[in-house]
This record gives sequence, C-alpha cells and structure tokens, in this order.
Amino acid sequence: MKRKLINRILIVAGLLAGGLVAYSQETEGTFSAFSPYSIYGVGDIAKGTTSFNSSMAGVGIATRNSRFVNTMNPAAVTARDSLSFMADASLAQKNNFFSQGGVNSVNNTVNFNNFAVSFPIYRRYLDFYAGITPYSSVGYNVSHPITDPSFVGMAGNVTYTSKGNGSVNSIYFGAGSQLTRRLSVGVEGIYYFGKLTKATTMEFSNSSFRAIHSGHELVLRGLTAKFGAQLEVPMGESSTMTVGATYKLGTNMRGYNKDYIIASISSAYDTVKFNQDTLHRMKDKVKFADELGVGINFRGGDKWTVEANYIRSNTKPCGYSSTTGFKNESESIRFTSGTSQSVRIGASYVPNRNDIRYYMRRVIYRGGVYWDQAYYKVNGNNVNTYGITLGASFPVSRTRNYLNVAVDLGQRGTKDDNLIRERFINFTVGINIFDIWFIKPKYD
Repeated sequence: MKRKLINRILIVAGLLAGGLVAYSQETEGTFSAFSPYSIYGVGDIAKGTTSFNSSMAGVGIATRNSRFVNTMNPAAVTARDSLSFMADASLAQKNNFFSQGGVNSVNNTVNFNNFAVSFPIYRRYLDFYAGITPYSSVGYNVSHPITDPSFVGMAGNVTYTSKGNGSVNSIYFGAGSQLTRRLSVGVEGIYYFGKLTKATTMEFSNSSFRAIHSGHELVLRGLTAKFGAQLEVPMGESSTMTVGATYKLGTNMRGYNKDYIIASISSAYDTVKFNQDTLHRMKDKVKFADELGVGINFRGGDKWTVEANYIRSNTKPCGYSSTTGFKNESESIRFTSGTSQSVRIGASYVPNRNDIRYYMRRVIYRGGVYWDQAYYKVNGNNVNTYGITLGASFPVSRTRNYLNVAVDLGQRGTKDDNLIRERFINFTVGINIFDIWFIKPKYD
C-alpha cells in the first residue's frame, strides 16, 4: 500500500513538472494565442477555468462539486470527497477568423489550458489544491503599407509591421476550510511569471534607406492572493442554493522592460537606442488588476445545476495607458484602460448518473452563454465579446474518471468604428482523474 501511494505521488509530481516545462518553453514563430487585440497591456486575459468549467461558459464561483476540480473559488475545494485525490488537465485549440473592411484572415493555435490537483490535508477541516494556467497571452502579426507623397522619389513606399508574442502564466496554491455545515472559506496564493515581446519594423521600398526596428521585451512576475467564500442554503429535500464570492488583490508587477531602436541596412545594424527599466522602480508603476466575482447556483440533487456569475476588474490604476511597452504607440488606433466585466450563465444535466444499462444516460451534458467587456477601449469604444458554450463529460468505465470536451463559439468586436471583427470556434479537451488514496489499511 505504501509503495502504491508513493508511485501515485511520483506520477502526479511528474505531470506537474511536465506542465511547468511546457508553460516555460517558447518556440520562435509560434503563438500561445493570436489576436490583434492582444497588442495592448498584458494581452488577452484568460478565463482561468478547468475543462470542467469551460463547457458551462466559465462559471464556478458558486459551484460545489465532489467529482471535479473547481479552481474558480478557493472555498469550493471543501466540497470534495475527504478520501480522494483529484486532477484535471486540458488542452485548448483555438480557431480565429478576422475581418476588417475587405480584408479577411484566419489563425489557429494549440496550447495547454490548465493542470490542477486537489487532495485533503486534515479530514474535512482543511483541503488543498494547486495548479498552473495561463493568465494572459500576446500574439499578433499585422502589416500595412503606406504611400506618402512626401516619400515619392525619395524613400518610396513604407511598410509597417507589428509583431507580438509571449504569455504570462500563473501558478496557484489554495486551501479551504468548512467552518460550519453550510459555510466554507478559502484562500489562494498566486505567482505570475512570463515574458512578452512586442516589435515594430518600418521598411522602405528604396533600399538605400535603412529599416527601423523598435520594440520591447517585458519580463514580468508578481505575487498576490485570492479569497473566497461559499454559503449553502437548503431549498427542499434535494435542492440547494449556493451563493459564492471571490476577491483577488491587485499587485505591483516586478521584472524589467527592455526597449530598443535599431537602424539596419543589408547586414549592418546600428543601435540607436537601448534602455532597460526595472518595473517596480518606474515612476508610473504597472500592476496586475484586482478582481471581484459573485455567483449564485441552484442544484437539484445530483442531477442538474444552473449557475450565474458576475466578474468585474478595474485596470484604470494599472498604468497600461501611460507606461512604455504596455501602451499602444499608434496614433491612428488608440487603446486606453477601462473596466472589464463579465456575465456568465451555465447549466449541466445528467439523465441518470448510476444507470447500468445505457452509457449515454450517465454522460453529463453542459452548456452556457456569456458576455465579456474587455479591460481596454479602442478609439473610445468598448470591445465586447459574446458567445455560447456546449460540452459534455463522458465517464470512463464505471469509475468517477471523465473525459471532458467543450466548444466555445463567439465573436469579439465589430466592423464598425474601424474595429476588427473576430469570430472564433475554440475547443477544449481534458481529463478528470478521481481516485481514493487516503484509506488507512488494517493490514499492510
């Protein structure tokens, strides 16, 4: 029994180490995600959900589920079986379709979505979870030529190219405690780390003029905490209402920002400017934003559940609009900080979890809808995203292990006001592992 437990722990440690390596590696020319909107700030903010949450539009603040890992609220970990070990790992594949004016383009990316584990520490009084997931991602490659009459016969046409790549990931460790039969609380520690690169090139059709390369390399890290609570209220023999709330503290970024300007012709390069600023010493400090979330969940025994979440985050004090490397340098397209908001509604249903004859009656079916308002404005306009999610959890044999699949269909932005319309179809595939580990045998 002891050898079996040690082997299990080594397997989990290996999976976690593999996840850390996968997140820390970057390949030249590849993107963890892709969107022209990620040019601003720290890029696109991820939902931070497991494969279980993804199929229900990302809800989970008020979810209490003993079969799946739920990292949306630190207090939710207390709903787990006190003798079990659980893990969740998933992969995300994204397909984006962009339109602006008469120009269309397509991009596809594949990346890890999350890895999380959960197990008890002390009976039902203290439960633990840990994992790694993307916090934000930068990925874009935009090019446009300009013909300026002042350059005719001199420098010729000018082509501007902007490229960005990289991601900020988060490692988290959380614990929860059930204070009373109905009230649970939890706390989570979060460590942010990652590197973002943003570069711009100005090239002239007249080869006698030097191309101008400029850009920024941002190495970021930060440490913060998230607090959560959940309260269960019985509503009949088998129905329950749960209300939940979370608050994540904002925190100053650490790291540095390298910015440079290089002039080149043929194979020769001249460095015109090079500077490196330590972020926490800069006059305008840059921050990771705080976040408030509330949710309400209605559950009908072990058969169905419906939940609604509202999440709000204010990036106006974060310094993105005024700090070099985070703000947008373009005069024609102005990005400014704003307040992000998100409304998510999700539901799940299982016909008969214990059916011994029909497999499809044991499948858990899920769906959801959501609306997101980005943390930035473009030329004074809010950038909104809306979509629907569908998914299912397929049981593996007669165990509590599941294969989770989810699809997310939606749109961000519009063609109005010179914005880019981004339509997407995203797929998430994950596994949920459930095993009884913590049984004290009478005989060894």
